[in-house]
Amino acid sequence: MQTVTKKTILLLMAFAATAFITGCTNWKKSYTAMNVEHQNLKGLYDNCRETLQASTGEQAAMAAKLAEGEQTIDEMRKQIEERNQAPGEVTGFGDYQVDVDSVAGTVTVTLPNTILFSSGKATLKQSAKTDLNHIVSVLNEKYSSKLIDVVGHTDSDPIKKSQWKDNWELSSQRALSVLRQLNSNGIPDDRIRAVGCGQGRAIASNSSSSGKARNRRVEIVVHMR
Repeated sequence: MQTVTKKTILLLMAFAATAFITGCTNWKKSYTAMNVEHQNLKGLYDNCRETLQASTGEQAAMAAKLAEGEQTIDEMRKQIEERNQAPGEVTGFGDYQVDVDSVAGTVTVTLPNTILFSSGKATLKQSAKTDLNHIVSVLNEKYSSKLIDVVGHTDSDPIKKSQWKDNWELSSQRALSVLRQLNSNGIPDDRIRAVGCGQGRAIASNSSSSGKARNRRVEIVVHMR
């Protein structure tokens, strides 16, 4: 058996020390990497938790808003049906034609075209602005947080001598004219939109002049929920 020399022992000790140092270095790198990953995961968890808490708060606020809208429109319905009050009186819109739909959750003010526009036109009459400004004051006072649709309708007569391509375009431009008047007097962009329905949602027969007159209208629809 060969005798282990002092030199061999020293070499073995140096190898062992190197291995130990290398192991320590690798362990430190692994620890650092794991710690970074832990911190990243913790950050993701905290963000998710904050988002969930915010979402829960938003849902609670929306639920409260929905309940408030339901209660308001239910009270309106009771006043109209049980106390025999006029919809315009109950809703605050006065003498305008007003419909309260408790199923859809809407209050709709219907304005005939004779009030708003000349035949075949989409520019508001000067007198119409007074009516619309009154409606704005009611919207701001009683429905300040509600979303609003401005919906244009026409009769079934085809467009002839006019700048409009068809009834879709005419109804859309009329809705936009009303929207712009409401918007310029205080109804913000994020609460209002315009919709053109053309002749597609008639409320009367287009076979008579009186029916056509009823179909030519703009509706201001307040969403209560």
